[in-house]
Formats: sequence, structure tokens, C-alpha cells
Amino acid sequence: MRQAGRYLPEYRAIRAKTDFLGLCKTPELASEVTVQPIDIIGVDAAILFSDILVIPEAMGMRLEVIESKGPIFDTPLRSLEQIRNLKTEGVTERLNYVIEAIKMTKEKLANRVPLIGFSGAPWTLACYMVEGKGSKSFDVIKSFVYNEPEAAHELLQKLADSVVDYLNAKIRAGCDAVQIFDTWAGILSPWDCEEFSLRYIRYICERLETNGSPVIVFAKGVDSMQKLTELKCDVLGIDWTKDIGEIRALVKDEKAIQGNLDPCVLFAPKEKIKIETEKILSRFGHGAGHIFNLGHGILPKTPVENARYFVNCVKELSIKYHNQKQ
Repeated sequence: MRQAGRYLPEYRAIRAKTDFLGLCKTPELASEVTVQPIDIIGVDAAILFSDILVIPEAMGMRLEVIESKGPIFDTPLRSLEQIRNLKTEGVTERLNYVIEAIKMTKEKLANRVPLIGFSGAPWTLACYMVEGKGSKSFDVIKSFVYNEPEAAHELLQKLADSVVDYLNAKIRAGCDAVQIFDTWAGILSPWDCEEFSLRYIRYICERLETNGSPVIVFAKGVDSMQKLTELKCDVLGIDWTKDIGEIRALVKDEKAIQGNLDPCVLFAPKEKIKIETEKILSRFGHGAGHIFNLGHGILPKTPVENARYFVNCVKELSIKYHNQKQ
């Protein structure tokens, strides 16, 4: 996650040429930074450089990304009228710069590694659209769904339909896999999580035209993994608070698992990075079905050499686990 980003000097050099959204909207630059981690870090897949909030911006919301503050919508959604005024027709067409970035990236990769495209899940997108920015308490969005549940569901449904169209367009353009991020699913109670988050992820998964392209779902902080195992997807991403061995036992090899090293481990001495990498590999155990990843996004101050060492550790240490489950 966020494997192309501020921790790479090569990324910062390109980022100096334009602002964040300008980088997202310039296919030549977006494809360039997408490929950087393949050459610099040695990862086994490329993740298309973009942002989850391009969808609400394509719906007509004015988005500004401020380096020190993060994303900000100057006119957050607070009423049913605003929701119904969103421009839901032609969203994917207005995101054509993403499609062009996919095509350029595929050319640059030349089949060296697969390309992953992604989208935010409806709940996480709605959090930003209603709050207007990041939040610690999420009191605005929670007040909104409790006081205006019908309006909230109308918004979430509009977003779900847009995500389906967007991810299908990415698959058609050449993405080898797609991932759905619900970063803020964990702020909800189990029953609210079902109502406002999982039902819309389920809706999306059932309507993707995958043509064999794997679908990854990452719902951060969700307490009950059982409902996630029932989704029509191929891979479940887990954060670093989960025991990957327990999750594998729950999933029973019906889905692959992606995760889940704590990103802060990459600030540790190399011997500690190796120990923690081995710990996760051993907890997962033997056999296929594990995509080793961080349990959330790589942090901006991560030493590049440590990230490279971590990737090499995974490649070296995982070999003995490639045989069948014992």
C-alpha cells in the first residue's frame, strides 16, 4: 500500500514538478511513479498510483490535497439535496486519466509484474465526503447516518455503483487485480459495519466483471472476519493487529490472505525486520495463498534501504514455506 510515495527520493523529485492531484491526473507521471518501486525496492507487483478520492471529485466535489493536512472538500455533503446533486453520470469517463495511466504503466512494465488497481469502498469515501476531511472521532458522518439513514444509504448506493463501473473499467484497461479499501470500516459497531460498509462491498464484489482478475478486499479494523470470508472475493487483506495464523484457520484456504507486517517495523534494525518477517511467515505456515504485505500504508519517513531489505527478506525466507501445508 502506498508503495510509491514520499519515502522514495525518486518520487519526491517527480512530485516537485506538480501538486498531488496534478500527479494523479498526469498519466505519464502517474505511470512513472507506479513503476519506481519495482525497480528500486524489488516488489512483486505494481500498484497504480492514484487516490481513492478521485471518485467524489469526478462527482463534482471540489477536492484539495494539502501536504500538511491531507485531503479537504471545501463543501462537504450535509443534506439529501447535495447528495442528489452529485454528478453520477459519466464518472468513469471523467476519470479517463486513470485509464490512460493504466495503459502507459502496462507498457512500461512489459509483463515483468502484475498491475493492481484500487478503489475506496463506499463507506470510506462517504466518510471523507461528509466530514470534509480526515477525522479522529468521525462524529459528523456518524451523526449523519444516525439522523439521516435514508440519505446516507442513497449516497452509499451512488458510490457503490460508481465503484463497480470504475473497477470494471480498470480491469478492461489491463489491471491484473483490483483492491477495495475500506480504511474506516473499523470505526463502526458490528451491526453498523454490516449496514453501512459490508453490504456495499458485497454489492460491488458481486458485480465486478473480473475475467479471472483477482479481487482483494481490505476492511481495516473489522472485528468479525467471518462476514468478510463470505464475500465474493479472492483475497482478504488484514492489518497488523490480526493474527495471520488465526485468520488462515478461519478462511480455511478458501481465499488468499494479504498482510500483515506493522509498517513501523521498517524503522527497526535489520535483524528485527528479519525476525518479524519470519514470525508472520511461520504463523501463516506452509503452502500457497499468502501475499506478504504491510498491514497498512508505508510511512513517509521509512528508510528506503529498510524497505528494500524487507522485500529481500520475504523472498529469501518464504522459500521454505512454499511446499504444501504441513
